[in-house]
Amino acid sequence: MFHGSEEHPKSRWIPVDWNDLPGFDADDTADAWNAWIRNCERPTPMFAPLCDQVRLLSLATPDEQRNWLRAHLQPYRVEPASGNATSGLLTGYFEPYFEASRVQQPGLFDSPLYAPPPGLAQRQPWYSRQDMATNDAARAQLAGSEIAWLADPVDALILQIQGSGRLLITEADGSQRMARLTFAGTNGQPYRSPGKWLLDQGAVRDATWPGIKTWLAANPDRVNDFLWSNPRVVFFREQDLPPLDAQSGPPGAQGVALTPGRSIAVDPQSIPLGTPVWLASSGPQADLARLVFAQDTGTAITGALRADYFAGWGPDAGDLAGRLKQPIELWVLWPKSP
Repeated sequence: MFHGSEEHPKSRWIPVDWNDLPGFDADDTADAWNAWIRNCERPTPMFAPLCDQVRLLSLATPDEQRNWLRAHLQPYRVEPASGNATSGLLTGYFEPYFEASRVQQPGLFDSPLYAPPPGLAQRQPWYSRQDMATNDAARAQLAGSEIAWLADPVDALILQIQGSGRLLITEADGSQRMARLTFAGTNGQPYRSPGKWLLDQGAVRDATWPGIKTWLAANPDRVNDFLWSNPRVVFFREQDLPPLDAQSGPPGAQGVALTPGRSIAVDPQSIPLGTPVWLASSGPQADLARLVFAQDTGTAITGALRADYFAGWGPDAGDLAGRLKQPIELWVLWPKSP
């Protein structure tokens, strides 16, 4: 018997029957199996012995896959470690996609994205977001670390908050290439939510990204105040994005590429990375009852009943991720004891 409370201080796992999982017989598990194949690229010790069978089942029917799940895994309802039942929270995140220029074009593309600057480790915390825009010493140290330039500083902030993104970069010679930016470090400053800053100001009631952008369009003189409310800046590394890799998301904390609609970020003190999870959530943005995989983490994702849903990339994914905020239930699917 698995003793969840001993292994995971933020959660308690209660064994349940497969019939207790809402929508289990209706999910297209074949759609989820690609995420499990990726899971097996870096499996945890508990799941590594199952990977040969997982790969063999990649072409099986959903019924065959569900029968295999029932035979080899035990579902556990996730509860807070205290045992006090509370409602969980599901939010969303995505991989932003923007056009960019390799060289600065004043008035067109003049919002930089940076690689870690030299000397970053020698000063912690490093300069704040406001310093990087106004302080001569900070700007001098950043010179030469620009990866590319975006047209909108708010888009640069969105990409930093998400932690990765796709760029269609126009090179100096006019050619274009697709690239992915992935997380390479921060300036060591604390993260402060710009949306919460707006709420605290009484400026908005809708702190989703669509609501925020509406407010910013009506208040262009407050853009810098909004940006500087979050002193934390993320630095990136650039990677090629060949067509095959473009079919998946960026690597999550587990080190495997994220799968839209099938990867979630969790608190690893509640659910270990690499664990298959049954997720159920119903709300104004989505009705979900599906097999997902705990493949990522996030600074705001803490506690037992907390998950961030990877929506994919592009405008539609960004709209869903920006609005998703609804109750959640979670069940971990753990290997049965031999």
